[in-house]
Amino acid sequence: MKNQLFLAALAFVLYSCSSDSSDNEDQVITINPIPSEAYFPPLTSDDWETIAITDLDWNIAAEEPLYNFLEERGTDAFIILKDGRIVIEKYFGDFTQNDNHVWNSAGKTLTAMTVGIAQEEGFLNINNSSVDYLGNGWSSLTTEQEENITVWNHLTMTTGLEYDVDDVFCTDPECLLFRNESGEFWFYHNAPYTLLDKIITGATGTDFKNYSYAKIRDKIGMQGVWLSVGFNTIYFSNARSMARFGILNLNNGVWDGETILGDTAFLTDMKNTSQNMNEAYGYLYWLNGKGSYRVPGAEIELSGKLIPNAPNDLYAGLGKNDQKLYVIPSEKLVIVRLGDDAGETLLGPSSFDNELWGLLNTLID
Repeated sequence: MKNQLFLAALAFVLYSCSSDSSDNEDQVITINPIPSEAYFPPLTSDDWETIAITDLDWNIAAEEPLYNFLEERGTDAFIILKDGRIVIEKYFGDFTQNDNHVWNSAGKTLTAMTVGIAQEEGFLNINNSSVDYLGNGWSSLTTEQEENITVWNHLTMTTGLEYDVDDVFCTDPECLLFRNESGEFWFYHNAPYTLLDKIITGATGTDFKNYSYAKIRDKIGMQGVWLSVGFNTIYFSNARSMARFGILNLNNGVWDGETILGDTAFLTDMKNTSQNMNEAYGYLYWLNGKGSYRVPGAEIELSGKLIPNAPNDLYAGLGKNDQKLYVIPSEKLVIVRLGDDAGETLLGPSSFDNELWGLLNTLID
């Protein structure tokens, strides 16, 4: 009965969130000739400028094979933006422009930027112990071990907490045990990440969800909500909202002249290698073009690029069941994929990334 009530409440919240958007799914403005300046869609309208594939001299013959691949792999929504303008916006099955979808761990990128804003506003310092914001006793560690863990460790998956536990999502103190010294090993452990919600709340005196809405979502015209699901806090929104967040990233924290995150040092560190144990990981962002990488659930280091077929400067939010937010500064591209598991049921990176980019390379000829 509890599960039925939760699902009913979830459906209600998601429906309410979706109804904020216009029912018109085709409010786009095609422009010609192609402008080169960055574009930001209006905050209070579904109008969105578009660019045709033919105007970009892309390979239109590759469009249909791409759609077939996406549909076969359980995709619900797929968007490509160039300089912020829509090149492709495609929905599959019964999924529509107004429907909300879970981001899963792609939403970690939203949390990372929220941490950066809280630091810029003077509420926290990522080099400080997380005890400063969580208080003592948030784990089962000794006082010294606990105080040695910084906010930076939570951002970089290097807390040293035991990850071989019954529930990797559990944030209760009895689930948070010592394994090794902080900063000595990288492992994709969800519980220390989730504690960033409480760190932001403790630092700002404002609930993490509301702080994130006020500082990011509402300022760039996103919709969507953070929902608590068990120990996790997961973001749900429509595909265009994820695309808007991609535009904010592409423009280095600035939205149409308004600075959302102006700490350039934090922005640079967030989207570059954050530690020397996993070159392909920044502050909760995945990075391409590095010499090696580690993946969720594994302790070993793998040689080569995270996504061999993708541009080296790609950085991404990657979530369970192949939720994807790719940002490629060199090409001024933002790409969104939301849908079901494409085949491997992994927590972030998967072979789907490289297969998709093989097709995208044929399209973006």
